[in-house]
Amino acid sequence: MESVQGPLKPPELFARDAEWADLASFASAGAAGASLAIVYGRRRQGKTLMLELLAEQTGGFFFTGLEQSAAQNLDAVGRAYVGFTGLAVPVAFHTWGDVFEALFALGERDHPQTVVVDELPFLLKTAPEIPSLIQQALSPRGRARRNSRTRLVLCGSAFSVMASLLAGTAPLRGRAVREILVNPFDFREAARFWGLDDDPDVAVRLHALVGGTPAYRDFCDSDLPRGPADLDAWAVRHLLNPSSAFFREGRSLLAEEPEMTDVGLYSSVLGAIAGGRTRRGQIADAVGRRETALAHPLSVLQEARLVAREADALRANRSTFHIAEPMLRLHQLVVAPNGARLSRRQGALVWAEVADTVQAGIYGPHFEELARQWTMTYADAGTVGGPVGPVGRTVVPCRVHRDQHEVDVVAVERSPGRPSRILLLGEAKWRQVPVGVAELERLRHIRELIDGADPSTKLALFSRWGFTEELLRQAAAAPDLELVDLDRLYHGN
Repeated sequence: MESVQGPLKPPELFARDAEWADLASFASAGAAGASLAIVYGRRRQGKTLMLELLAEQTGGFFFTGLEQSAAQNLDAVGRAYVGFTGLAVPVAFHTWGDVFEALFALGERDHPQTVVVDELPFLLKTAPEIPSLIQQALSPRGRARRNSRTRLVLCGSAFSVMASLLAGTAPLRGRAVREILVNPFDFREAARFWGLDDDPDVAVRLHALVGGTPAYRDFCDSDLPRGPADLDAWAVRHLLNPSSAFFREGRSLLAEEPEMTDVGLYSSVLGAIAGGRTRRGQIADAVGRRETALAHPLSVLQEARLVAREADALRANRSTFHIAEPMLRLHQLVVAPNGARLSRRQGALVWAEVADTVQAGIYGPHFEELARQWTMTYADAGTVGGPVGPVGRTVVPCRVHRDQHEVDVVAVERSPGRPSRILLLGEAKWRQVPVGVAELERLRHIRELIDGADPSTKLALFSRWGFTEELLRQAAAAPDLELVDLDRLYHGN
């Protein structure tokens, strides 16, 4: 049964509600004229599954490009076309122009026709003319625009290739009506996907180690963490096991992006960031390059969503870089420095030795990031104190202590024609003791130091290990204070 917005999402597809809704409405749009959608995202995010299900639900054509010659791919698409149309005789496509003419002709009927071409970057290696051919077909006076209702979906994983399809003077710029980025699951979706919705302590640590990539659950072969006491052993069994698919994933993430030809340089940049060198100048010093020489590698890493550039919440001209893919952070901090020992299957010893690194360099920073994500995505206006705009972090100079105070969470409201207003200041504590009144007093002190903050600016304390009784008593009488433990992080607002 179909809704007015297209086919209902199949039960096999976990989450992805927004992406499915966009694709379903695109595939079902009844307007005359062929149209184009671009779908991209890193490998192992479930793009192919989603598009296969879309083709099944809509009776669509599905073809996957392979790393082979143009002649072999032309032969493969010919056989797929015959299988789809039920023709009794073989079809031999001699050019990609012939292919797309036939695919757009599939939509020359009174209803929309889904056509999916997956792994497009493999095809473009030997057939770079494909975007121009599609541009020509989708021109206002082209046959496809006049006679076809083909809904063409182009999909790929190489960010640099897929992003270039619609950039600048590229042939397809302005031709696509949908551009859908398929991201990893966020921390709440990942917890549900791994069956850890009721165990937030394990959920947050697992997400800090492997992130939200759906296929990583398959890497475990059904061996999932069995509670807090098992997580360390699970990390040794899988993340530090040289026989596991996880073990070389950090390097694979770089190898999958065609523009990252100098793997050593990119690894060095990532290593510097993972080690706490987060400003451009600091990264340059660590790598031994001038800042200007890092512009391109940092841009490529950001484009591939492996590194994120974060502007200071209160000073736009000050920014830092952070690793956005947890598997890369784990690789840089734990796997790569201990590769020889891990290859000799000394994972248990290595994991015990790097415990402080994991706590301070992985779990702690990740918890801070989840606090910002929660504030941006899940906290309601009553919690934050108004409609949330940007959420980031900042550093506040303090003459009293002759130091700088780091603030983990800063939520800002920005309205046209009015000065920005700081809605909330927050602190995230991963340490294994309850957060107490001292942290509240520190936040109150910081609030007094910041221009744009006032007594109405709310304060938030995020804690893995809960809060002291005294802090809970004060919070009950302090409307400007929000306490967020792991249960509220995963289930509350």
